[in-house]
Amino acid sequence: MYKTLPPAGPARPSAEEANEAIRHLVETRVDDEWPSAAYEFLLGEWAAATREEIGTAAARR
Repeated sequence: MYKTLPPAGPARPSAEEANEAIRHLVETRVDDEWPSAAYEFLLGEWAAATREEIGTAAARR
């Protein structure tokens, strides 16, 4: 019937882009403190992108 429009605003990164951002965060930290808030945010972005990419791939079948 009717489809809901995607939310307006900036697009989410792809799973690959989010993964690269996580890798960059880990490789460039300068002290022994773990940036947990940034990591959790990026992990959420990666998870959302992964779900979206899997859903898109399944819809193409």
